[in-house]
Amino acid sequence: MQKNYAFGVDLGGTTVKMGLFKTDGILADMWEIPTRKEENGKFILPDITEAIKNKLDEKNISKDEVQGVGLGVPGPIGDDGTVFQCVNLGWGIFNVEQTLSELTGFAVKVGNDANVAALGEMWQGGGKGYKSIVMVTLGTGVGGGIIINGNILSGANGAAGEIGHMCVNDDDDFVCGCGNTGCLETYSSATGIVRMTKKYLEQNPEVTTVLRDIENLQAKDIFDAAKQGDNVAIQQGEQVGKYLGKALAAISAVVNPEAFVIGGGMARAGEILMESIRRNYKKLAFHACRETEFKEATLGNNAGIYGSVYMILK
Repeated sequence: MQKNYAFGVDLGGTTVKMGLFKTDGILADMWEIPTRKEENGKFILPDITEAIKNKLDEKNISKDEVQGVGLGVPGPIGDDGTVFQCVNLGWGIFNVEQTLSELTGFAVKVGNDANVAALGEMWQGGGKGYKSIVMVTLGTGVGGGIIINGNILSGANGAAGEIGHMCVNDDDDFVCGCGNTGCLETYSSATGIVRMTKKYLEQNPEVTTVLRDIENLQAKDIFDAAKQGDNVAIQQGEQVGKYLGKALAAISAVVNPEAFVIGGGMARAGEILMESIRRNYKKLAFHACRETEFKEATLGNNAGIYGSVYMILK
């Protein structure tokens, strides 16, 4: 029998975002605690446990009323809740699900943070109404989460959905953070478009553009300039759409989602970016996948807590 409450937890490198939900999906409370990474992250799960206990005390909720805890973590997760190293947390290989369950006394379900965010968007966000989506997060890097028939597609060792590390250019020798070259995120992330724009400006000193006058160039500056008709900015934004369209066309031929849900900070560029992605996607997509929908994510930074609690509720 379903109980009254559940917790959704999104574990980030700086903060842990936490949500207390009613089991009908209503967010009752939300707060954050610091992510203490000292001593290989040994304080993180005890801190989460303490925060849950304190919230139950504050709200006068008994443990018997809690369905469980869902947790999204920044790393690959096995089906049994084992994390295969979270380098930015200092974690090695261990079963997070079992450990947090023993600490809290609740049922626990753990997933990769990008996949969990995709679940959240499918449930209550931009992907609502669909059961098979691919979430694309455009930020410092390019993240992904794959949901097929309502279930996370995590892969053999939790690495499914790492779409930012698809090779989209065989000819570039720029090394991605993963150690490979030609990765999607080196072109189509916020850092990627800035890198490529600066490279273009260096190689073409005769070209006139307002972007030369911006001291600390950001992705937002480039898209703002494109909206104002700056040709260089338009060209650089189009390149982002070209590489993303190419990657998503390849993904659609493998998993055939009903919709792509586009989120992350760079997605705030809006229709100028979405139109380019859609157009370039349609050029390359297999005919049966050509009409895949494109939606903007709506939950923002809260997608992780929604997706985490969904794992427990459903």
